[in-house]
Amino acid sequence: MKIQKKHLFFTFLLPVQIVLVQIAGQYPAFIEHFYSNGIYPMIARLLRFLFGWIPFSVGDLLLFFLVFASLRFVYRLCKSRFQNWIAKLVHLTAILSGIYCCFYLFWGLNYYRAPLKETLGYNQREYTTSQLVNTTYYVVEQLNFYQQNITNFDSIQVENPYSEKKIHQMAVVGYQNLAQDFPMFTYEVPSVKRSFMSLLQTYNGTSGYFNPLTGEAQVNDRIPKTGYPTTTCHEMAHQIGFAAENEANFVGFLAANYTDDLYFKYASYRMAFGYLIRELRKRDRQAYAEIWKKTHKGILKDFKNSAAFWESYKNPFEPLVKKGYNAYLKANKQDKGTASYHYVVDLLISYFEEKGTNFS
Repeated sequence: MKIQKKHLFFTFLLPVQIVLVQIAGQYPAFIEHFYSNGIYPMIARLLRFLFGWIPFSVGDLLLFFLVFASLRFVYRLCKSRFQNWIAKLVHLTAILSGIYCCFYLFWGLNYYRAPLKETLGYNQREYTTSQLVNTTYYVVEQLNFYQQNITNFDSIQVENPYSEKKIHQMAVVGYQNLAQDFPMFTYEVPSVKRSFMSLLQTYNGTSGYFNPLTGEAQVNDRIPKTGYPTTTCHEMAHQIGFAAENEANFVGFLAANYTDDLYFKYASYRMAFGYLIRELRKRDRQAYAEIWKKTHKGILKDFKNSAAFWESYKNPFEPLVKKGYNAYLKANKQDKGTASYHYVVDLLISYFEEKGTNFS
């Protein structure tokens, strides 16, 4: 087996691409203008147009195929006792080079765009504990309000009655409402689907994922329904170009909050409260305990049952998967890795203060 010239070309192209991506990453304003607000929206709409109408997840099938092809490659390499291994390795590297190119061209360069807080004009450097306490009090008041309105009793847990398909449709409406105040969050040509890998995702501790090669948002249909609206909106935020996890969390919160539906409102404040209260636990244990006392019992049941759900799927492989994903995030300008999800707190505080929320 000879080394083909085209395989050699794409193999040598891989390190060139890596260098070019790193250089481009040094110019976030350029990425923001020419990519994130230039060619990417066209690419994203095209991918969603091509695959969005298909009732099943093409991205999941693509991942299954890639895993199968990888295992087949290893099997055949071992079976042949590593004959012509250099040519085969060059072939594999050429394929990886193509995937790398598609990943960053189709979506990945969004990791290097200008920070959302700058685009929104949020100039706050570092929030104080007082700001965190005030915002958390406000959010729990809103959470209590919507829980009470849905159930009529503060001790009853919210049960979301909608189907996954209905939630996907309502999330689109949330983005339509959001775009009226924030045009940068415009979402067109829906492509949100249930994932074939929901069980596997549950064991991995993930609620959903975005496939940049097909432009589809995949949502784990096994997760507790009370968090399903914000998970859906989070993955849709990735679709419109917000790659950083804290930014996708924030945009997901906004989209869910901008619906007129009580269950979406509840889900948005539920997500915000979860991140705020975790951060408050690190800064002010007394305020942390006091806020939990003010939280309705029905909400406490919701969080308790959600924690029990994820605990029931814990396994020895989950930490390994999270370590791999942590390394992936760090390689794409998210220095805190998986902890970057929690940095949505900064954006939430800035948003509520910019909105002029009354914290009294």
